[in-house]
Amino acid sequence: MARKLFFVLASAALLSACANATRDYQGYVADEIAPADITPGTDNRSTVLGSLGSPSTTSLFDDNTWIYLSATRERFAFYHPRVVERTIVAIRFGEDDVVEEVLQYDQEDGRVINYASRETPTRGRELGLLEQIFGNVGRVALPQQQRDPGQIGQ
Repeated sequence: MARKLFFVLASAALLSACANATRDYQGYVADEIAPADITPGTDNRSTVLGSLGSPSTTSLFDDNTWIYLSATRERFAFYHPRVVERTIVAIRFGEDDVVEEVLQYDQEDGRVINYASRETPTRGRELGLLEQIFGNVGRVALPQQQRDPGQIGQ
């Protein structure tokens, strides 16, 4: 009886450990001021840097857009983690380093991009199966015999 009770309690403990999901935070985590609290027209590049810190990334084409990325992922037991929340804040600066615009994007604004799985063929000689197998037959390099320089004409 005690053995059955032990197995029931052990099974319940193991199953309850798998019931809780774990959360993982990635990217920018706001300490005191959120990136959305930046006001256009008043804040400049140095105040943004002082209150938010360095950005996650900058724009590809110019340094006038700073991007702060953050994501929250949740993992349940042994399943793959799934993104619960994703936030992207883009802060655009004007010519005089004053914030012009603060853009906010979330998970709903994202789009799924399908990658092309085609391969680009390369030019060159393609060997058949028999050429690959028997291609080196007869090409064995034998070590050359050492000759004396005085025996060249002999």
